[in-house]
Amino acid sequence: MVGTFWSLVPAIVAIALALITKEVYSSLFIGIVIGAVFYSIDGALGFGGFLSHLFGDGLVASIADGYNIGILIFMVILGTMVALMNKAGGSAAFGNWAKKHIKSKVGAQCATILLGIMIFIDDYFNCLTVGSVMKPVTDKYGVSKEKLAYLIDATAAPVCIIAPISSWAAAVAGFVTEGENGIALFCKAIPFNFYALLTLVMMFAMVFMRFEYGTMSKYEEALEIMNEGKEAEAEETKGSVLDLVLPVVVLIILCVIGMVYSGGIFDAESEAYGRFAVAFSQSDASVGLVIGSTGALIITVIYYMIRKVLNFKDCMGCLPDGFKAMVPAILILCLAWTLKGMTDSLGAKDYVASLVEGSAAGLKMFLPAIIFIIACLLAFATGTSWGTFGILIPICIAAFPEGAIRIVSISACMAGAVCGDHCSPISDTTIMASAGAQCDHVNHVSSQLPYAITVAVVSFVTYIVAGLTLGLGIVASGIISWVVGLALMLATLIIIKKKFAKKAA
Repeated sequence: MVGTFWSLVPAIVAIALALITKEVYSSLFIGIVIGAVFYSIDGALGFGGFLSHLFGDGLVASIADGYNIGILIFMVILGTMVALMNKAGGSAAFGNWAKKHIKSKVGAQCATILLGIMIFIDDYFNCLTVGSVMKPVTDKYGVSKEKLAYLIDATAAPVCIIAPISSWAAAVAGFVTEGENGIALFCKAIPFNFYALLTLVMMFAMVFMRFEYGTMSKYEEALEIMNEGKEAEAEETKGSVLDLVLPVVVLIILCVIGMVYSGGIFDAESEAYGRFAVAFSQSDASVGLVIGSTGALIITVIYYMIRKVLNFKDCMGCLPDGFKAMVPAILILCLAWTLKGMTDSLGAKDYVASLVEGSAAGLKMFLPAIIFIIACLLAFATGTSWGTFGILIPICIAAFPEGAIRIVSISACMAGAVCGDHCSPISDTTIMASAGAQCDHVNHVSSQLPYAITVAVVSFVTYIVAGLTLGLGIVASGIISWVVGLALMLATLIIIKKKFAKKAA
């Protein structure tokens, strides 16, 4: 079962069960158990080996991983900061301010998208920060939790993968075995990252066209009926807008400093000493986010005490509140990480790598589209973009040492990985988007799938066009591909609106 299609079965079963039963905890655990069973059967390990792999090599090892622990600490601290901002009245004050300055549902959604684009440093940071800042605003204008979760998710990984200064750029550069040329290659690939860029086009187009489709339309319509005739009243609060804005700004600044610190920018013996871009490319997002968020939490507590909106006891009372708010997301993350570990132990990476290498011969013009689909499926089944990068980018570099086909193929790999990650219910980014919007996780996955699949289909066709036109040169190919992609994206949305969508108010 190791290194064959069976290695993907645990993830496929977990995803299918989650979508069918709408219960994610047991679905993930069943997938983990199936992975442990397959591993013990393949190695003839018996029941003792099964238990050891399930708990020792699986759950305990995944949760105890240093990087994962850092992400969990960051989530708890951010949850605590959100609890502090709510208790201090900063969220309510921002909501009251937004009611005066943001005049419509369209404005609330556009503000959410723009904030998501601005916070391009890291997808985890993006998901939880945008959710905590914008939820009071979207609540006031009748944007459903499911739509907010989609906007957060669609401006997390898709934005990070086209931002040269981000933890994702650093990760991709690390998989490019060309030293400092990794970031340069990443930048060259940005214009051909059709899925990420077309996702941004789709979000703005749908907001201004004012419609939803699929499951999302049901959630939006239900909320609209619930809020009909209700007038949102300003909440009484002793807090001010600054009580929300200042902690968020401090958090952003300190997280950036924390990330470049972890990359060695202040280490005189490091090659990154004094070099921001190099330090960022070598940063450890887990460590950097913990450093930055811890500093921001301390400053926030001191600021609220000086302002006398909260005393020390109130501030400390927010610690367990923040932890409790993040428990569902933490549990799902721990199970998702364990499931990924199971598929890794079954050799899923080797199986997919062999498929990609086998498909390369004789399909050069269609290879970008093929790589896009394979990356989508792999990231969807494993719930990880970075793992997909690690498998496919070295293969693309080895298969295409130079030329336009190399750049487009690497772009297709990154776009497909983000697409699969965006769709997958076991993706950590998807889980955090649900947490940021305080939305039921399965509702978020089911409502955003039609949107993500729409962009994926258009992107797939666009990669076919890019592959067929590469002989004209990379600039001409890019222009033709974008004309076709944009036209197809807008035409698709117009057709969907006319035939399937329920118009939103």
